Amino acid sequence: MMIKKKQQASQGNEYWRGTEYAFINHKKCESFPCHATDDPDNFNCLFCYCPLYALGDACGGCFQYTEGGIKDCSGCTIPHDKDNYGYITERFNEIVELTKWVKANKPSK
Repeated sequence: MMIKKKQQASQGNEYWRGTEYAFINHKKCESFPCHATDDPDNFNCLFCYCPLYALGDACGGCFQYTEGGIKDCSGCTIPHDKDNYGYITERFNEIVELTKWVKANKPSK
């Protein structure tokens, strides 16, 4: 079982700090909190399903692989840390490039 270490959030352009769109806390959700937390008031639900999951090993999160080879992100809170909005959105171009690669390499039917 492989375990990846958590990467620190980017400290770059933080234009989003203090905005309403960068943080959603949905305590009425049936799954809240979906990960263990000591600070439920600052648990960000905006990225309920992590967009970085598609990046596999390059996501930067604290994950492991199950014996069956499935990526298990249950130990990762990167998308739920209110300070990581910028880290995630800065990586959207990587997801776009991955999507282009998958489309270009899709087998013909």
